[in-house]
Amino acid sequence: MADLPKIMCVVGARPNFMKIAPVISAVRNSSTMSPYLVHTGQHYDAAMKDAFFDQLGIPEPNVDLEVGSGSHAVQTAQIMQRFEPVMDDEKPFAVLVVGDVNSTIACGLVAAKKHIPLIHVEAGLRSFDRSMPEEINRVLTDQISDLLFTTEQEAKINLLKEGISEDKIHFVGNVMIDALLASVEKAVPAAETLSHYGFSEISEYAVLTLHRPANVDNPVVLERLLTILAEISQQLPILFPLHPRTKVKIEAFGLEAILRESRIMQTPPLGYLEMLGLVKSAKLVLTDSGGLQEETTALGVPCVTLRENTERPITVTEGTNTIVGSDPDKIRACVEEIFSTGGKQGRIPALWDGQAAKRIIRVIEETMLETP
Repeated sequence: MADLPKIMCVVGARPNFMKIAPVISAVRNSSTMSPYLVHTGQHYDAAMKDAFFDQLGIPEPNVDLEVGSGSHAVQTAQIMQRFEPVMDDEKPFAVLVVGDVNSTIACGLVAAKKHIPLIHVEAGLRSFDRSMPEEINRVLTDQISDLLFTTEQEAKINLLKEGISEDKIHFVGNVMIDALLASVEKAVPAAETLSHYGFSEISEYAVLTLHRPANVDNPVVLERLLTILAEISQQLPILFPLHPRTKVKIEAFGLEAILRESRIMQTPPLGYLEMLGLVKSAKLVLTDSGGLQEETTALGVPCVTLRENTERPITVTEGTNTIVGSDPDKIRACVEEIFSTGGKQGRIPALWDGQAAKRIIRVIEETMLETP
């Protein structure tokens, strides 16, 4: 393995972990290349990182850049500074980045400026909302990438409109769904997680995640959301794994009383298998997460997205997802519809079949490596 050409795979934040796991597995099963895993440390909670890596079967990173938190500019700059010497030392034949976090664009820029081929997994997704830092990261990473792997057909249309050459674009499916399908039988049963946090009396519940700046950094928006969610929780208990950023904002804005007087039950952030078990058995999911929109579609669970837009439109057109923003009337109406009809049924999108990572490796071998 040591003599094989190295492909440098980058992770930085929890959403990356689910996407890189199947890719690393597929590379390790390849006879043409070997993986070199870089963790930037963008999400730096060691316990959560270890739990995700263990549950997803990801090997320990070859190097951890230990960047930690900071503003977008500081974090991106520090990742670039620390990533460059690793690339110089290891001399990979390509750098592979996933998703849309700061680590994605930071490592992508270093690779592009060093003339090392850049591979972007989950390319072409667009919310068309430039106020989202992730949208900037997505657009810029796609512009400097040599291979762009898409999860849905509409992503290719977006890339072509932005001037990306068609021969760089490959529709392969969704690596996050690869991870889900490989893990769903190992998911921690919801009853076990509920019991662990003292909620064993609950049989039906919703799952809530909330972390995007547009929702949690504005006290008016956050109070509006928590108020309508507290109202819904009187009909259906809501389990709320609380993102550290959101916890800080709720306390800073003095909104704890809304939660105390509701049936919104808080837990710390959960491991992948615990969260998967809860989502799989939920009556519905309320979220501003991109990944959960895809996971709920794959699992057939109704999803209420607390955003004004989505970069994953296939979850709406083919899946179980409905976009409601932060409007209490829209949220209430959508949840009532789910209560009365069971919600959107949806279908599994094309190539969301657990084989995306294998397709990615095949394309890399065919386009970047001389295979025997």
